[in-house]
Amino acid sequence: MELISPTDIAKEKILAVQEYAQLAGRSLTNLFSQPRYLSDTLQQADLIGVGSLPIVILAGFFTGAALALNTSATLQKFGSITLTGQLVSYSMVRELGPVLTGLMVAGRNSSGMASELGSMKVTEQIDAMRALGTDPSKKLVTPRVISTVVMLFFLSIISDLLGMAGGFIISWTLLGLDANQYWTTAYQALVFQDVLMGLVKPVVFGFFIASVGCYYGMNATGGTQGVGRATTQAVVTASVLIIASDLFITRFLMVALG
Repeated sequence: MELISPTDIAKEKILAVQEYAQLAGRSLTNLFSQPRYLSDTLQQADLIGVGSLPIVILAGFFTGAALALNTSATLQKFGSITLTGQLVSYSMVRELGPVLTGLMVAGRNSSGMASELGSMKVTEQIDAMRALGTDPSKKLVTPRVISTVVMLFFLSIISDLLGMAGGFIISWTLLGLDANQYWTTAYQALVFQDVLMGLVKPVVFGFFIASVGCYYGMNATGGTQGVGRATTQAVVTASVLIIASDLFITRFLMVALG
């Protein structure tokens, strides 16, 4: 096994970050030039949005239900069981809804993009596309980035609503709360900053999911093993970026909004 010096590893990582930044930047600048491949964008929106809907619904519903169940014991100790709706809505809208939806979509679609584009790369279809005068970043990357950003925005809202519904089912059936108690506290807990934070995060997460998946796919090498490796790397990198960026976005908006 050939040994690689730390300097070469650092250079390789810096080059990868540079290439990713260039691809991500082109995916956005392509929006301002023709052609825009609207049909490809709609097709990807269908694959990403409708295809991810079942796992987003299930994850959101059961997360809200588990949140209500796990926090009920602590709230009961302080005589605050009526605040279950407030806790569930605040947690889902501000944090859990966007992050869980991002991780679900990353696991399903970032890997799918890396696999699909990686297969096209190793079979030289992307090179053929360039030879015919088509820009792969316009044809393949930009439609996926735009579709993921838009669909993740709406999927996060659905996840938030299903999470609150899951919390209500537990509160109603096991904790003895009525619908008015639960939904009134759930509604009153949310302020403008919480809703804005929950709507900004999916936009950033969607950009990372699609751009990372496309980057690893378009740089896959080594045949089928390389495609499998690119798929794994895409999911891991997208998941880490989602969790890391969540921290920075939360802190930035807390400072900016007061």
